[in-house]
Amino acid sequence: MKKKLGSAADGGRACKSVEVPVMGMEQRSPDGKESSKRTRERRVTTPTISLQELRRRIYCKAKSDNAHRFWGLYGHVARMDVLWEAYREAKANGGAHGTDGQTFDKVEAMGVEGFLLKIREELLTQSYRPLKPRAMEIPKSDGGTRTLKIPAIRDRVVQGAVKLILEPIFEADFRESVMGYRPGRNPEEALERVSKAVMKYGLKTIVDVDLKSYFDGIRHHRLLGQLARRVSDGKVLWLIKRILKGQGKAGVSQGSPLSPLLSNVYLMSVDEVFEKAEETTRWNGSPRIIYTRYADDIVIAVGYHPRWPGLAGHVVRRLKEELGKMEVALNSEKTKVVNLKDGGSFAFMGFDCRRILTRKGKYCLWKTPRMRKRTLVLQAIRDIIRKARRWTVRELIQKLNPVIAGWVNYYRIGNASTVFKYIRNHVELRVRRFAMRRRQRHGFGWKKWSKRVVYGEWGLFSDYKIRTSYYKPSESEFWPIGA
Repeated sequence: MKKKLGSAADGGRACKSVEVPVMGMEQRSPDGKESSKRTRERRVTTPTISLQELRRRIYCKAKSDNAHRFWGLYGHVARMDVLWEAYREAKANGGAHGTDGQTFDKVEAMGVEGFLLKIREELLTQSYRPLKPRAMEIPKSDGGTRTLKIPAIRDRVVQGAVKLILEPIFEADFRESVMGYRPGRNPEEALERVSKAVMKYGLKTIVDVDLKSYFDGIRHHRLLGQLARRVSDGKVLWLIKRILKGQGKAGVSQGSPLSPLLSNVYLMSVDEVFEKAEETTRWNGSPRIIYTRYADDIVIAVGYHPRWPGLAGHVVRRLKEELGKMEVALNSEKTKVVNLKDGGSFAFMGFDCRRILTRKGKYCLWKTPRMRKRTLVLQAIRDIIRKARRWTVRELIQKLNPVIAGWVNYYRIGNASTVFKYIRNHVELRVRRFAMRRRQRHGFGWKKWSKRVVYGEWGLFSDYKIRTSYYKPSESEFWPIGA
């Protein structure tokens, strides 16, 4: 049986009219009887279209029919090409081993094909049981710790396969205000949206939202209810429930391939409410509320409205109400309402943001790296240099460059020129001092080595340029295989 799809709704990727096979694992024959077991297995093991084309068709169907509930997805999760792609993504992301101690080297020594065939057999017979994830404490920037639960490689592959099939469904439903963990989206767009709210629409009140233990507090039954709005395949829901229960009684594991998608799905109802609020509170064609969310980091920009003088208060009360329905709590100590007009500032995506008056007499949102983030990168640099007693200068630089480049590439979208100058000088001084100590000399070697030697011959990272505009990928780049 085949079904024809129309074009996508406004705001999504345009989809041409295509013939889409109805995605069912257990289709019926024309006389109404079920197909034989051999026929059903052949349909599962012999994909008629590539994974990329499958994901595109699922996305187009979801975008063109926002009430459609997908069935027959479980067979696609168990496809070998899907499992192979999930394995490749898991390996590319790296990470430590799970509780079984199995590493990617061990898997490849045994044979990846056999490893994936065993997973596939467990999925098809529904005998799959996820292993208990390995807990690891990592320090947070505020001095606390965050618990990462690291799944075994086999469980990462299964979660990755589920994500590959479900992601295009919910990607079609996610609102434009949601930026985190989405293909083709990045933190720059989230910052750009907030800047636009302040600079273009003049929204001077900011509701800076902090959610209390968001990932750890996600209720499984409510999450499954959100998923069931679009997925009617009982086997897929059974598999997700089994994955969730393997991680604990509540919450989703930070560090697992599926958790970013599930965390976005969980707050979809909240996103919908505030997107509608943005439309209903327009005044003179200008939005008075602009809601932006990146994972669990939420900022709501609010402006004056003649019908609702205390609009920011209404926003906070409605936010608490909607989050309460999902059993998500606000962190009352960190959630605050900021008036930019009075010189207030707020934190978003690792930046301190405040409104300033430029030399041209125009207001802009000034975004600088938070002091806490600067301290962390300097501490990381010091830790590397302390371990480098027996390294050569070039070996030290090979370790330093990825840390510096990653930090700079993230913060170069803000107003970080002064901070970058400090970081660059600090790193150069530390490297020069290290090189002199290797020669049992004091000082920094200003006469011995020019900057051309340090940044050219030695190869120390030197690209500290600020980027004022962000790159937005074309629509054709939204759905690569590894997205």
